[in-house]
Amino acid sequence: MEGDADIARTAALFADPARVRVLMALADGRSLAASVLAGEAGLTAQGVSAHLSKLLAAGLVTAEKSGRHRFYRIAGAAPELLEALARHSPARPVRSLREGTRAEALRTARLCYDHVAGRLGVTVTAALLDRGALATVDGDPTTQRRPGDRISSQLQEHPYVLGPAADEVFAALGVEVEAAAKSRRPLLRFCLDWTEQRHHLAGALGAAVTRRFMDAGWLRSRAKAHRAVQLTETGAAVLEEVLGVSGEQLPAPRPDHTARTA
Repeated sequence: MEGDADIARTAALFADPARVRVLMALADGRSLAASVLAGEAGLTAQGVSAHLSKLLAAGLVTAEKSGRHRFYRIAGAAPELLEALARHSPARPVRSLREGTRAEALRTARLCYDHVAGRLGVTVTAALLDRGALATVDGDPTTQRRPGDRISSQLQEHPYVLGPAADEVFAALGVEVEAAAKSRRPLLRFCLDWTEQRHHLAGALGAAVTRRFMDAGWLRSRAKAHRAVQLTETGAAVLEEVLGVSGEQLPAPRPDHTARTA
């Protein structure tokens, strides 16, 4: 026989501020590594591990192994419970400008080896597909994760080819496809972005696009996060003009008084 639902036991999982920050970091549905969750929640590796163990046991998160790492995703009734609690909870004061800044910067835009990843990377890749610079050959006209794609990994096989407008679109960005193709590296490679769960452009062409953006001052490195980068105002304008990416789809740009525009 079973008694009444043990509401207090579940509620206790949401009573710890750090554990709630872990869940909130996962609330957008993406899978994140423990190290990223530790940064967003302000926890040590040991601390976030303890919280994740409790959440896993309760079925509020799931874990997926990819290579040497495990990626965690919100599950069960956690999304609905968070939304219900949020509707009846006061706003939490921001105690520090540094709170979550580095983790959010990496998720927004970062370098993955020598190409752009994060929200900016997948947005640009999707726009290249929409503009006909890239095309898919598997019947799925999106950059969404395909069955069998491993999280945070370069895809061994991918469904993309150059599209009919490749030369025109990349030339408008100042990138020569023919020159990139002369590299010893594959021209087209793609990664499954570990924060966005969508594909971003890698390979020789992805590196060429990133070099162009950095050289033109459309993309700048952030001072205190070595892999994080930030789109400048001119870069945002170029993406809107050439790729039709609206400002709402892009991270807030950085003023570029000294950025080169040619």
